[in-house]
Order: sequence, then structure tokens, then C-alpha cells
Amino acid sequence: MRFQAVIFDLWDTLIAWDKEASDELSERVNAVVGDGFAARWRSSPNRYTAPIRTALADAGVPPEAIEDVCTLRADYVRRSLVPVAGAVETLEELRRRGYRLGLITVCSEDVERLWPESEFAGLFDAEVFSSRLGVSKPDPRIYLACCEELGVEPERAVFVGDGANDELEGARRVGMEAILIHAPGEEPFWPEARSWDGARVTSIPEVVEVIEQC
Repeated sequence: MRFQAVIFDLWDTLIAWDKEASDELSERVNAVVGDGFAARWRSSPNRYTAPIRTALADAGVPPEAIEDVCTLRADYVRRSLVPVAGAVETLEELRRRGYRLGLITVCSEDVERLWPESEFAGLFDAEVFSSRLGVSKPDPRIYLACCEELGVEPERAVFVGDGANDELEGARRVGMEAILIHAPGEEPFWPEARSWDGARVTSIPEVVEVIEQC
């Protein structure tokens, strides 16, 4: 077996990003802190690498509103952490075939805090959250940290993701193989992923066959 581990991205890989739900969250937060929060949050450099309350404060949320915003975000995250079709079954099948399983996700701290409530809890051998590590993809340290926790060399691991944050090339740069996932019949959402010359899948269950053929 060429690979010993399979490492997955989270958003738009194992779970779907719901734009409508995201926009609704922005509206609810704006009602608490005033218009313009979404833009400030998107431009905040540490929203995915600092504790959530620090990130919110840096994005202009006043101290008296932080707990209310955290509650709104927690509701959004709970509704987001729903596996796409076949995700749980695929993880279980890969484990049955002897692969170690990893997760690398660029996310705010509230995702990690609510992770134990999700269907994914207990399915991975290593979970690397950018908010905990303090670095984001494609920083090589985030990939190497996951491989170290899994006990495998990068050359024996394959990364699966939708191509955001230059994550596929980032995986390659540390020696990993990478697989792009995108919607069937559509080009990848991220422009930098459209020229990807490696393996591609259009559903999580396809990952098993692709890896076995590598």
C-alpha cells in the first residue's frame, strides 16, 4: 500500500458551505454590532488563527456584544457541521482498509469547540484546527503537524480538498500527494484550482478508489 494516511479538508469537502446560512449569520450579527461586521471579519488576519473572542474583538465587536455574537456563531457552526453524502461511510471504509485518517481545517475556534457534538467526533486519528495551531494553510507547518500526529511521513499521506487557500499545492510542497474535489459538471470554485493537474473526484466516496489506484 503506497499511502498510509488520508487527510481531509473540512469546508466544501466533508461539509458544505451554505452561502445563504452564512449571509443570514452576517445579518444577525449586524443586528447586534451594526452594519459592516462581515467585511471587517473577512479582512481580519487572525480570524482563523486566534481564539474566537480575540478575533471578534479585533474585528470590531465591542466587549459587551462578544458573548451574544459567540452564541449566534455557535448556532451557525452546529448547523454547518453536517457530513456531505457518503462522508462518514467513506471515512469508515478507509479505516477498515487500514488507513490512518487526518483532518486539516482552516477555521475559527468555535468549530473546534463544537466538533465533539458533530457526527465526525471520533472518526479521525489526528485533527488539526488552524485556530489551535495558530497557522493556516498553506503554511507547511499545518500539514507537517498532522503527519507528525498521525505518525507518517508526508510522502505516505494524501490530502483531499476543494483547493481553497492554495491547499493542494501546499500539500505537494511538503511531499504529500493531493486530490481535488469539486462539484460534478462544474469547474472548481477556486480559480487557482482550475488548472490542477493531479487527481480529481466529484464525491467523497470516489476517494477510496482513486487512492487505491495511486
